[in-house]
Amino acid sequence: MSVRPELQAPPEIFYDEGEARKYTSSSRIVEIQGKLSERALELLALPDDGIPRLLLDIGCGSGLSGETLSESGHQWIGLDISRAMLSVALEREVEGDLLLADMGEGLSLRPGVVDGAISISAVQWLCNADKSSHEPRLRLKAFFGSLYRCLSRGARAVLQVYPENLDQRQLILSSAMRAGFAGGVVVDYPHSSKSRKEYLVLTCGPPSLSASTLPRGKGEDGEISDDDSSGDEETHVMCAANRQRPKKKQKLNTKVKGRDWLLRKKEQMRRKGNAVPPDTKYSGRKRKARF
Repeated sequence: MSVRPELQAPPEIFYDEGEARKYTSSSRIVEIQGKLSERALELLALPDDGIPRLLLDIGCGSGLSGETLSESGHQWIGLDISRAMLSVALEREVEGDLLLADMGEGLSLRPGVVDGAISISAVQWLCNADKSSHEPRLRLKAFFGSLYRCLSRGARAVLQVYPENLDQRQLILSSAMRAGFAGGVVVDYPHSSKSRKEYLVLTCGPPSLSASTLPRGKGEDGEISDDDSSGDEETHVMCAANRQRPKKKQKLNTKVKGRDWLLRKKEQMRRKGNAVPPDTKYSGRKRKARF
């Protein structure tokens, strides 16, 4: 059984120069990346009007997924934490603009400039604490918050992920919902342990995605599935309809501090040697509403 890459080393260390070239030269990985990128672009549901869009490729690596965006006529910005991966992308002369950045520290892009975002097999890395200063919840919060801000109103983000378990998937999804996104998880080939793929489909702005309009996953025959009675608890769709967080209930302090309490406090202050005004019949008396 192969060990997940994110459990072996931080991404900037795991994807060194040797691993980056091995990854990019593998025909199997190139084919898989191409299929995943095409599916992510399909789920973005961009208008078919022939106008190029500015897209964001999060965890772009050596630019394999970015090539799919270029072939579709779009412009793109790719960011990755691995310097070796970006060096290979530059050697391959990809058409996108490349940024060396840690998505867990937030995306340094202007608000509302991106028309859509994709990510292939990258976001689950944020669920691991590779340094003592890393807190997965805070890093996911920084990532999704900055992603929400840089997307234009109504734009989508499609993030293909490999969550290690249900708790990890719930952590990623709940972090996206708290940032203001609406959407859910689309699962392709849900009953195949080898071909199963999960896509987090999010929309920015008003919650236009609901359980009825969320894209359908693909079935075992590769066609869009219309069967909702799969019985698989893991393939359920979670949606958020409201960005507003519930207000915390304030605790009401019903305990009234009267004259006895005031006299005790004054006596304590005297024992400590502090200068305290003498007690009078007015000490602790409640003032009238007006003079």
